[in-house]
Amino acid sequence: MFDKLKALNEKFNELERSMADPAVAANPEEMRKLGKSHAELLPIVTAYRRYCQLESDLEAAKELLKENPDPEETELLEQEIASLQRQLKEAEDHLKVALLPKDPNDEKNVLVEIRAGTGGDEAALFAADLFRMYTRYAEKLGWRIEVMSSSPTELGGFKEVIFMIEGKGAYSQLKFEGGVHRVQRIPETETGGRIHTSAATVVVLPEAEEIELEIDPNDLRIDVYRSSGHGGQSVNTTDSAVRITHLPTGMVVTCQDEKSQHKNREKALKILRARLLDKLQQEQQAELASTRRSIVKSGDRSERIRTYNFPQNRVTDHRIDLTLYRLDSIIAGDLEELISKLRLSEQTEKLQAINEGGVA
Repeated sequence: MFDKLKALNEKFNELERSMADPAVAANPEEMRKLGKSHAELLPIVTAYRRYCQLESDLEAAKELLKENPDPEETELLEQEIASLQRQLKEAEDHLKVALLPKDPNDEKNVLVEIRAGTGGDEAALFAADLFRMYTRYAEKLGWRIEVMSSSPTELGGFKEVIFMIEGKGAYSQLKFEGGVHRVQRIPETETGGRIHTSAATVVVLPEAEEIELEIDPNDLRIDVYRSSGHGGQSVNTTDSAVRITHLPTGMVVTCQDEKSQHKNREKALKILRARLLDKLQQEQQAELASTRRSIVKSGDRSERIRTYNFPQNRVTDHRIDLTLYRLDSIIAGDLEELISKLRLSEQTEKLQAINEGGVA
């Protein structure tokens, strides 16, 4: 590990020398590339230099202890050595986390799909609650939300809602939300006051950029038709709704939220591209997933990951055995604690795999 850190430190020094070169500074494109690499290495190099300084301070304190016969100073030096040893261990753990393999999708925008599961109208209302929870969380962070497609119900729920969240690191924050979310509460329509259980499925995908995944236009069948509302009532008198079928995979995406056929086509292609990229990545990771299953987010989205119990104001995340008794604030978008603990669990598992000589 430390050989790698020394090499990264030298690379960082080379980057700084290059960025100080007037000829390089005059080239905006080159400076942009160097600046990106510099920003990626900065936290690792800073942590490494702190580790080296602590190690040097510890050696100096040990040397002083050997040379100093004064009992009072000896006690102080022993306390300082114990403190430096603790700090050195923490710094080493921090370095291990900094060197963990990065998810290449972490900085991307995210496409979220929420679908009502078992539970009828109550499941659709819960899907709407989850939609509001994620949009409020995104708003707190200053991220932009755009609804791509939705199938609302008459009671104010959603059979399905697909939306894009645009913001730095959006995928890194929300990637743990994929799975089955279960709710336990007394429905507003329930006269007997009985607690019902229903569910909604959340799928979280990184936005696929065009350069990452090229779709052959010949592989697409694009149909246009007239948009319709509840009960088949016409929403639009023009053929603005779009259905795109990806012929090689059979994937179908429909979009009719916009009045413009062009905008519906654009949104449908975005959804299709994200789904195809996710399918490709799932296939690439299948072999790894079969040998090592993540504690935080397995590839199997059929799993129940979280339960929201309204009578007890309780949220339980089953993957990390975490229970919080503040459902009211969580459903209002206060997801910071949940997400930070899920990220910590992922890091802990990866570190454990490294320490055991496994694959991280």
